[in-house]
Amino acid sequence: MTRNSVNRTLSRLYWLLFLVLLLLLAAKFADDLPGLPPQVVSAANNVYEFMRDMSLLIATGGVAYLSNIFQKRSKFVESLEEEWRNIVRTKSALMTYCEKPYLGTDEYLAAYSRISETIDTMRIVYRNVGETNGLVGLYPYAPLHDMRRALQTLDPRVNPEPTQEQKTLVKDAVSQAFFGLREVFLEELDLEEPQHTLLISGARRTKSPGAAVAAMIQQDQQRRRLNRDPAPRPDIDAMLAELRAREKDNGGEPVKP
Repeated sequence: MTRNSVNRTLSRLYWLLFLVLLLLLAAKFADDLPGLPPQVVSAANNVYEFMRDMSLLIATGGVAYLSNIFQKRSKFVESLEEEWRNIVRTKSALMTYCEKPYLGTDEYLAAYSRISETIDTMRIVYRNVGETNGLVGLYPYAPLHDMRRALQTLDPRVNPEPTQEQKTLVKDAVSQAFFGLREVFLEELDLEEPQHTLLISGARRTKSPGAAVAAMIQQDQQRRRLNRDPAPRPDIDAMLAELRAREKDNGGEPVKP
């Protein structure tokens, strides 16, 4: 369920709730409105009593309906995220293919199969735009087909020895299609800016080595408690102690054998 579908459904639900509350308010104070016939007042009182008796059932049904809506939305977002991961992997596969010095048929078929699968799995997420019972409609994300068409120009069975310029052109075409697709595809995910960013180049860790005093005391207590018991494998303990010391001397970097 797309964001627009959820918003439309919630809007209809809010309007229905507003009208029901307005009706109940009128029924509640029908006795105080002058000029109403007794039959209307009696009917209003009956409606109010009925709605009050059924309020728990109505509220339960409303909660179940909302839960169903948001569950569908959650499943849709999961499918959309998986489809985007598939698109990213496909883009990487096509770019890697363009970087190969020698293009073989097997590598081409593998890359073509991946882009073809990506195009077809879009049906799990979206239907075609303008699709009807008699019309196929338009594919919702044409840049995926641009990737496929660009890849087909490097088919070794048709173009056995493509030039470096041709491979670079295809790679740039794939990159352009991907960036164009990314601008619109991710809008449905309601992405927000991160609260804690790192926007500078050459950033490094600002914290100093070490830990809080409480953690160091806890570490010493655990070490003393462990040392009270005889080690089942002193050779392992000696090896680990030596590696830990060498790693510490190496500035925390793993020690090469």
